[in-house]
Amino acid sequence: MASTNLQQMIQQSAKHLQTQVSLKQMVEFGRAPSQNTILRSAQFLHHELPIRLARRVVELENLPYNLSKMQSVQKVANWYSQSYNDLINFPSPEEFGIPKSMLRDISAREEEGVSKTDTEARKQVEKKLPPEVIAYNSKFVDCIENIKKRHDPVAITMAQGIQELKQIWKETKSNPILTPSAKPYDITSSAFRVTRPSMYPPNVMKNAQAVQNLLPTDLQSFLDRFYMSRIGIRMLIGQHVALSKASMEGAVSSDYVGIICTNTSIRDIVTQAADNAQSVLQDSFGVFSPPEIKLVIAGSSKVDAAVNDIEFMYVPSHLHHMLFELLKNSLRAIVETHGLDADGDYPAIKVIVAQGKEDITIKISDEGGGIPRSGMPLIWTYLYTTAEQQGMGDEGMSHGGDHRAPMAGFGYGLPLSRLYARYFGGDLKLISMDGYGTDAYLHLNRLSDSEEPLPY
Repeated sequence: MASTNLQQMIQQSAKHLQTQVSLKQMVEFGRAPSQNTILRSAQFLHHELPIRLARRVVELENLPYNLSKMQSVQKVANWYSQSYNDLINFPSPEEFGIPKSMLRDISAREEEGVSKTDTEARKQVEKKLPPEVIAYNSKFVDCIENIKKRHDPVAITMAQGIQELKQIWKETKSNPILTPSAKPYDITSSAFRVTRPSMYPPNVMKNAQAVQNLLPTDLQSFLDRFYMSRIGIRMLIGQHVALSKASMEGAVSSDYVGIICTNTSIRDIVTQAADNAQSVLQDSFGVFSPPEIKLVIAGSSKVDAAVNDIEFMYVPSHLHHMLFELLKNSLRAIVETHGLDADGDYPAIKVIVAQGKEDITIKISDEGGGIPRSGMPLIWTYLYTTAEQQGMGDEGMSHGGDHRAPMAGFGYGLPLSRLYARYFGGDLKLISMDGYGTDAYLHLNRLSDSEEPLPY
């Protein structure tokens, strides 16, 4: 548990406003990373990250259904509190001996005129930097890298906390979805429409197996907020660390700004995700010849009927994560629908890519039997899965698109993929034809100007 002093500081920080950033802003800021740029970025993160961490701590300590009392959830809350403490106790630039003239407000105008135009001039500025700047930048990178590493198991630990709560519901027969409340509800209230568990469609509630796996919608909303915040925190840390290393090594890539690729190849990422998903299918099902994955990249006009590739600004690891999950689901559905006897004769998965004025859309179509209409609301529910449950230690929910993850785990694949899509202004939607197959539409914002949809 955090000390009383620390708890008060967390409560105060949680009241501050978060600062949203867009993909385009990140690229424009870090296109020519210098130690001065890294210093300004570090100051921003030193201010911003404690606010984001504090908001999550406050929510983790005040969750409904006694979820906050679950051992795993308390462990996650302690990690967030510890990371908050690390940041607020990290020395300020002035304490490192950096002169005020080097700090953000004063250096902003100077940096604007140097980093984006004259590389040689920027190098001259770098030579004049006091050694304290490099020392401060290096120590701050160490600090946030440790925080990122500490939070690596957060997703699986939070899943464990939900499992602990569901086990208590099962043992005490107190599942809030099945237990009617004696308290009357105002059905005209917006809170009712958002949070009441009974708002699941009647045909879903008639499915006893589905109901046992459902979460109350207010817990579902909490998990959406929690994981969206986590994506944002890890994005900011990963971007800063990558820019810092590029600055230290003096390596400026023409394609990468931090972890953002300005020319992300749709063809390359689809190919990598397809290979990884097919490999996992072979390991999990023993399939010798997995379903073929056919890629078609449509042109933007009738004259240009097809193009070889589409390149745009994005985070390749995010795109890989989403495509891998979707292709993995399609491959598994096809094999389970058509059986192992059809090995070598499975229907192909079609991946069609099109670019419009605002979006790049990737459609993944399979003939995996589809999803019943009553089951469609369930696909976005955390911890709901039709696959055989995996042991907690085997789940492997990697945010880097680790293709060694099992074919199916705890039903985090689709909900998290949708959050990744929405983080930069896109979306993920599924349309299913029960008895035939499913079409997944992954919309990606090609303008790169959408700001983070930060939870409150």
